[in-house]
Amino acid sequence: MEYHNIPPIYDERSEILILGSFPSVKSREGQFFYHHPQNRYWKVMAAVFGCQVPETIDEKKHMILSNHAAMWDVIASCEITGSSDSSIRNVVPNDIGRLLKETEIRRIYTNGGTAHKYYQRYIKKKIGWEDIPLPSTSPANAQWTLEKLIEVWKEKVTVCAPATDFATDSCAFEN
Repeated sequence: MEYHNIPPIYDERSEILILGSFPSVKSREGQFFYHHPQNRYWKVMAAVFGCQVPETIDEKKHMILSNHAAMWDVIASCEITGSSDSSIRNVVPNDIGRLLKETEIRRIYTNGGTAHKYYQRYIKKKIGWEDIPLPSTSPANAQWTLEKLIEVWKEKVTVCAPATDFATDSCAFEN
């Protein structure tokens, strides 16, 4: 059994939630979301938010939070072989309801078919919210170019305006 070792990224101002399925081996090793250098998630999100691509974990967190977003995964623990979504068995879901109570989340997006499938199976009936499925940013999703991913994500993800009292620009990274 593998356990999710990455805490969710969110704060009380988060208005959108993006859920993956379960961290890859590289993400579990690096203890951060989409840690594999070939995953296109951070490039896609930078384009959605109109920001430069963040490099460090702190820059990634800042970009997500300052754009009123939140991130987590559908699955808290499961049996999985390597990073293969098709091998996932014995799923225990994360408590998404707890996160919703602590935020201003208005929309939930799922990154890829596996996240959408397990969201529908385990989360939707508990919280009663539909998710908006998006194409996976994984390098395994080779049929989707980076340009096409950006186009679809920009079309579907409703970006919330940064709060006017926020001390820094929504894209400026703190040093």
